[in-house]
Amino acid sequence: MRARTATVGDLEVVFHDLSKRMSDEYAAAGKDAKSAYDNLMMNLKEGRAHALVEGDRPVAIIAWHENSDAAETLFAAQDEFFAAPTVRFCKRHIRRIQQLAGNIPIRSRGWLDRPEVARWFRIIGYVERGRQHGALLFELPPA
Repeated sequence: MRARTATVGDLEVVFHDLSKRMSDEYAAAGKDAKSAYDNLMMNLKEGRAHALVEGDRPVAIIAWHENSDAAETLFAAQDEFFAAPTVRFCKRHIRRIQQLAGNIPIRSRGWLDRPEVARWFRIIGYVERGRQHGALLFELPPA
């Protein structure tokens, strides 16, 4: 797996075969796939989105935007993204995003109580910070 700057085509490929778990996550957040797509597109146009690519095929998009004290992530993926090797890849890659954002904390949220998601965040290096607006908040401290 590798990461590169995301393109509109990458976003379309990922959303063409979006994982059901991602659709469920968006619904639990009170959003739909269209609003998630639009949010990711906005970050992509501002140069803050990476395609996570397996072979030549994008399987996920991760985007971020900085606010006053942290960078917030946005995410979309296909089913094949969710495997142990990708978690190991993300452990390295999220630190790269953190560098690009100025070494500030990275915040990610999960709206569904899925034990494997909390475990993946812990493996990557995130710390669970409790609930915020109905979501579990995870934070990756600065390197």
